[in-house]
Amino acid sequence: MGSSLLTNSAAMTALQTLRNVSSQLATTQNRISTGQRVATASDNAAYWSIATSMRADNAALSAVSDSLGLSAATVDTEYTALTAVVGDKTGGLTKLQALLVEAKTAGIDRTKIQADITQIQQQMKGTANAATFNGVNWLSTNASTPATFNLVSSFSRVGGTPTIGSITLTIANYSLYTSSTSGILDTVSGSASVDTINISALTDSAADQTTLDGYISQVTTAINSVASAAAGLGAVKNRISTNTEFVKTLMDSVDRGVGQLVDADMNAESTRLQALQTQQQLGVQALSIANQNSQSILSLFRGG
Repeated sequence: MGSSLLTNSAAMTALQTLRNVSSQLATTQNRISTGQRVATASDNAAYWSIATSMRADNAALSAVSDSLGLSAATVDTEYTALTAVVGDKTGGLTKLQALLVEAKTAGIDRTKIQADITQIQQQMKGTANAATFNGVNWLSTNASTPATFNLVSSFSRVGGTPTIGSITLTIANYSLYTSSTSGILDTVSGSASVDTINISALTDSAADQTTLDGYISQVTTAINSVASAAAGLGAVKNRISTNTEFVKTLMDSVDRGVGQLVDADMNAESTRLQALQTQQQLGVQALSIANQNSQSILSLFRGG
């Protein structure tokens, strides 16, 4: 094709190439600045949609992690109180049982023993009342206390259906005192509950000795019940701890999955940036050379 003043094919080709390089350069610079190769739906609709859903799942998992932390603190508070109520040789039900066995001794001053028993009874009730975390108390309950308590433990989504996992606790298994006197320590068995045992008026008579045997048996049963409740909460503590670690690991896995879908490879982008910048400089130079063709045409019409 001959030289044309109106149509500069070389300049058009150089300009088209320069536009293409500039577009790629803008894309690369955007990836470097955002750190993502899929930052919007227009970059890759499928990957962007998957990444958005996974980020939403991770936000839900973060909420589960927070809930597990709250649940762990609540369970730990109740567990600590139950352990204190079981007690040892210095206090709690264990000490109460020892005092009742001591009261079986003929001629002993049971009034003085009752003074110790009363202190233990008050201490156990105080411990139960103090076992409150964030307004929740499972050991000393009232009519407004729910029968069950759900601790959020997991989140999963299959397709578009989310599933919330929870640990369900039956509060009656841990209640030591209730407004209806149906707890482990305030339920009346025979003539008294563990909370109201009083031996100050008992004597060495056979009937009173039988009463003491009944009290001892009652306290022994209470020890077993409270210990069983503490063991149950201990198992829940372990489950919450395991779930907490799993949720954190799962969140890290989701983050890695999202990163593999949308994150830019900065090593590759850096190399690409250098190449595109060089191509852009060469494109500008090529366009400049092509634009000089018109000057060549002008020289054809100059006189000798």
